[in-house]
Amino acid sequence: MEYRLSDFLPTTKKEIELRGWEQADIILFSADAYVDHPAFGAAVIGRTLEHEGYRVAIVPQPDWHGDWRDFKKLGAPRLFFGIAPGCMDSMVNKYTANKRLRSEDAYSPDGRHDMRPEYPTIVYSQILRQLFPDVPIVLGGIEASLRRLTHYDYWQDSLRKSILCDSGADLLIYGMGEKPTAALAARLAAGESISDIRDLPQTAYLTAADGMPIGAGDIVLHSHEECLADKRKQAENFRHIEEESNRMHASRIVQAVGGKWVVVNPPYPPMTTEELDASYDLPYTRLPHPKYKGKRIPAYEMIKHSVNIHRGCFGGCAFCTISAHQGKFISSRSKESILREVRQVTQMDDFKGYISDLGGPSANMYAMHGRDLSLCDRCKRPSCINPQVCHNLDTDHSPLLELYHAVDALPGIKKSFIGSGVRYDLLLHKSDDEKCDKAARQYTEELVCRHVSGRLKVAPEHTSEGVLRLMRKPSFRLFEEFKKVFDRINRDHNLNQQLIPYFISSHPGCHEADMAELAVRTKRLNFHLEQVQDFTPTPMTVSTEAWYTGLHPYTLEHVYSAKSQSEKLAQRQYFFWYKPEESRNIERSLRAIGRADLIQELCPRRGRPQTGNPATATNVKHHKDENHRTKHNAQKPHGRERGRNHRNG
Repeated sequence: MEYRLSDFLPTTKKEIELRGWEQADIILFSADAYVDHPAFGAAVIGRTLEHEGYRVAIVPQPDWHGDWRDFKKLGAPRLFFGIAPGCMDSMVNKYTANKRLRSEDAYSPDGRHDMRPEYPTIVYSQILRQLFPDVPIVLGGIEASLRRLTHYDYWQDSLRKSILCDSGADLLIYGMGEKPTAALAARLAAGESISDIRDLPQTAYLTAADGMPIGAGDIVLHSHEECLADKRKQAENFRHIEEESNRMHASRIVQAVGGKWVVVNPPYPPMTTEELDASYDLPYTRLPHPKYKGKRIPAYEMIKHSVNIHRGCFGGCAFCTISAHQGKFISSRSKESILREVRQVTQMDDFKGYISDLGGPSANMYAMHGRDLSLCDRCKRPSCINPQVCHNLDTDHSPLLELYHAVDALPGIKKSFIGSGVRYDLLLHKSDDEKCDKAARQYTEELVCRHVSGRLKVAPEHTSEGVLRLMRKPSFRLFEEFKKVFDRINRDHNLNQQLIPYFISSHPGCHEADMAELAVRTKRLNFHLEQVQDFTPTPMTVSTEAWYTGLHPYTLEHVYSAKSQSEKLAQRQYFFWYKPEESRNIERSLRAIGRADLIQELCPRRGRPQTGNPATATNVKHHKDENHRTKHNAQKPHGRERGRNHRNG
């Protein structure tokens, strides 16, 4: 289908004039390339505001050097500037776990890694404040969500105050931002001053200490200064922050910093199906802006033939930032809305009949919720499935099966794949409802037979029971059980598909001996782990707080973390037991940690054939947000942060 330039949100003065506007109502500054697709947060917010009747422009990846002409070219908006820093936290986007510059930025044209600054939220806001001191500035997206209160920054190795303090912005919107952004625009358009808007859900703001009444239901955190002086106080704070991020009816959170208060209002309730459908049904072109013609945007290439079917994740993984941005309650689209989007995909010029992913933050949580919602109203568990599956959780996979069948029946669809990570603990769960259990078995069979493009991604993350408890992940025995099911289905249907497990080294609680045992157990399962992931501390996760403070936020017990380069490399080497050049170092390390009993298994003599079936050797990567795994909350960017630690809004 052909689109005109005016079918996109305007990005230049000329495009604004093409629409006959004299001034935009709202101007969004994005650190990502502008892709008009529901997986990209800036496009979602822009289209949402456009639908509400506002004139919205977007400035993607402005040049922050020199004379700041990109920040001046559209002038001042009538209502506010919105800062959309990108689908991933900028520091995860730019740097590896070893703090090395990444070779490619997946959200920039041709993967260029020089198109965004570090901390674009701060950089863009400070420039706009200097140029337009009287225009309101509103922060949003993943970077704002994860940095709304005192947080540890791995890349600067320091405890930083709320991003509101450093940016100079007027208001911060956290989480998926359609509802609060539309509500804010309406109040500003009605004449309210942004300094008077203090009761808007899902926002945070700074206020003077003497003008801040503390309510009976407010949660008052230890001050930023107290956290700087005492890591235990930072650990104590985080439990409250995470619990309130995952409650249906949260409390207001306040924290003193530098003689002011940071106030975080409770979030809106999870979006209803009708509200979520309305967001995805907006008139996206599903294409990069024409200015990128002839250029490749890697994140878009990954997700352009995929469809996001729900938001939220109740897994509660300790290293994941989804709960801080999307929360644990699942908001699912209707089957009709999903089918409408799939039909759009089938009309794309380069579509060959294959949907690359029908998924979300997790592949198989669609339409799942509590049976008795009154229990959910009172619950503050960060996970509905750890340490065990909640008895109130409806784990029925039937709606997902019906959706798969409906998509596969559409004209033009040859096959729909599931590229998102699958929660095999949900598939193996034995509930009190035989109908649910039967649907889970059927789902597993159909998933393996019809929706795997040769490889199925799952995330055991580790083999050590102690480390898995800290990660809030199920026992490795469940993975071994699932592998048997996977192999049996492949045999029964004469298939030759691979299971791709993700693992993390150097996670809090993980010792070198744990990694040695991981190597042994995965070797026995015939896995050769070729690409691996070190734990990356990212703001607003249990794992990061444990890594920084040395204390578990919920128990305040001491937690060991590998922090030095030598400690991390010592753990990482065990992934590569099958490489002859690693044998000598692994043998030396095993003797040093008192595990010489593993030498014969991990370090076969030179020239001796290595065990392991090459046909099942596995190339393993850490997924999404991302630690920023979310695969492509490219959320899929708006639905999932890229890598498991991040998602947008």
